[in-house]
Amino acid sequence: MAEYTFREVIAQAMSEEMRKDESIFLMGEEVAEYNGAYKASKGMLDEFGPKRVIDTPIAELGFTGIAVGAAMNGNRPIVEYMTFNFSLVGIDQIINNAAKIRQMSGGQWNCPIVFRGPTASAGQLGATHSQAFENWFANVPGLKVVVPSNPYDAKGLLKTAIQDNDPVIFMESEQMYGDKMEIPEEEYYLPIGKADIKREGTDVTLVSFGKIMKLAIQAAEDMAKEGISVEVIDLRTVRPLDFDTVLESVKKTNRLVILEEAWPFASISSEITYMVQQKAFDYLDAPIKRITTPDAPAPYSAALFAEWFPKLEKVKEEIKNAMYVK
Repeated sequence: MAEYTFREVIAQAMSEEMRKDESIFLMGEEVAEYNGAYKASKGMLDEFGPKRVIDTPIAELGFTGIAVGAAMNGNRPIVEYMTFNFSLVGIDQIINNAAKIRQMSGGQWNCPIVFRGPTASAGQLGATHSQAFENWFANVPGLKVVVPSNPYDAKGLLKTAIQDNDPVIFMESEQMYGDKMEIPEEEYYLPIGKADIKREGTDVTLVSFGKIMKLAIQAAEDMAKEGISVEVIDLRTVRPLDFDTVLESVKKTNRLVILEEAWPFASISSEITYMVQQKAFDYLDAPIKRITTPDAPAPYSAALFAEWFPKLEKVKEEIKNAMYVK
């Protein structure tokens, strides 16, 4: 075991897979000469050269389309967006081509491609750079959507995503790139579509994913000091979503709280709520609670942003509400 940062394991995962398969290449803004906007491709240009680590113009629609065409012709591109807010410029290629070509061609073409980069807020970046699009992409048949919460998960999931024969949306966070964790020296892969129970508990189930998992784990630790046992589930993947792990936990704890850094309407938490009441209604001893951002764009003001972002105290309050504890 050795300690590595989130950005380092992203580079490791891509490099390890590229050494095995010459059809894999990385493209995006500043991924080569600058070693990545967040240094998540550091050293890769030196190892693989400019034909496999490619700096693109600021033209997401263009280079996303090039990657989709390359994938249809036997390559396995990795596309880095400086932020998933910029993926909206190329979203037509993702949704109308990458996600649909296997079905529309009757299986003659597939699209093995990874679209990766940071999602959601990262402090004072303004409303147009602070959006969470996990539920947008998860709504599209043909796409897989992965949102890791720590370096270990990120490496194993990214390696699996690169080997997947379908398009994978791999969503990171600017605020996690410096996070450190011990990583096994031996190679490993993690399955897409399998949630992970980060903390066992008996009183209430708390479900989350991505960087806000830190808040979920802290809330569970604080609640333990008050005698409330919280089971924390990290979804890791929101398409496909591991409903079975959530349902089994709810059948044990009889209560559910969902924490998500996204707008509330038509969110991932909305889908989980529907599935739990549909398949485990008789096990619930309290209404399902959820914590999201307000239904408003992220403010730039630091003071307003602090009010907009989900708070630890709010998570603990909703856990207590689910337990009918004051």
